[in-house]
Amino acid sequence: MPYQPNELLASHFKNTGIDLSKLEEQLKQVAPDSPNLPLYRDMMLTVLRMAQDDSNRWNAKITLQALRELDHAFRTLEQYKGRRKVTVFGSARTPIEHPMYALARELGATLARSNLMVITGAGGGIMAAAHEGAGVDHSLGFNITLPFEQHANPTVDGTDRLLPFHFFFIRKLFFVKEADALVLCPGGFGTLDEALEVLTLIQTGKSPLVPVVLLDSPGGNFWQDALNFITRQLEENRYILPSDLKLLRLVQSAEEAVEEINQFYSNYHSSRWLKNQFVIRMHHPLSEGALLDLQEGFADLRLSGLYHQHAYSGEHHDEARFSHLTRLTFAFNGRDQGRLRELVDFINLSENWAKPEPMHTTQRAREALKVT
Repeated sequence: MPYQPNELLASHFKNTGIDLSKLEEQLKQVAPDSPNLPLYRDMMLTVLRMAQDDSNRWNAKITLQALRELDHAFRTLEQYKGRRKVTVFGSARTPIEHPMYALARELGATLARSNLMVITGAGGGIMAAAHEGAGVDHSLGFNITLPFEQHANPTVDGTDRLLPFHFFFIRKLFFVKEADALVLCPGGFGTLDEALEVLTLIQTGKSPLVPVVLLDSPGGNFWQDALNFITRQLEENRYILPSDLKLLRLVQSAEEAVEEINQFYSNYHSSRWLKNQFVIRMHHPLSEGALLDLQEGFADLRLSGLYHQHAYSGEHHDEARFSHLTRLTFAFNGRDQGRLRELVDFINLSENWAKPEPMHTTQRAREALKVT
């Protein structure tokens, strides 16, 4: 839904002498055609309210630093907006001679061959290996600024592909925000923290559904042991739904990892909420039979109504640059993300896609529409 200005926030300044109409006029001068003016207006009002309170210098410094970091990251990453990216997590302590180092390097190279960019924390170990394999043209490093001397890995160090962050929480935001997929290699507390946080965000619908791949070396049991614990302690005690495990895929080669990512986007393109409807954009429409199977096989995901397949028709606040994509719209319950992943797997099966009309049939249809 379009953002509605916070009138309660505006009323706070009613008797202060601040002319809000002038503020809005100035914003219009800066961004006259922007649909985001109500958002910017409320940002400005929030800062004004903070200045009015003027309660804590530390709070003001945190807010300023956070805004500057967000603005810098948004500007820097805008140039890579059209490219899909994969965030790779793993231990910075993995030595070069370890089998996982070679596997992470192969992963980076395989992702680059599929024209996927590789995001890491820009450190050593798994991060250095993935960037080494991908090469600088396919790499982005989100480094954290620490009070002691620290260098990024050689692939991104000293390049414009390195983005420094002061706050961990903003860095973590961009690891997930920019990721069209995530690959998790074995690691320590930090890797496990990222794995569980990503799963929590996707499971609760706070982050879009993307492939989450657990990569281990052949014969390795790091992630299998973790999955055994999750199944035995979380699933069996009903702390999670059985379908939640569908959010993860365990693989043991770089080729499998990249194939899992490419398969996820073979028909599925993206998704979003539009008012109270959930919209999945697809490269290929589904056949009538597949759509019927969808109505019955995934009825549990709908709050009401049916699944509707349709072309873009200028929906307000949907992105026009995706107008060529077919839409699958339904009243999603917003809860069962694991089942949603199963639905995505269903629409990605090529046998469920509608067959294109033969060229001669299309030509006859066009001729029939001609006015004689």
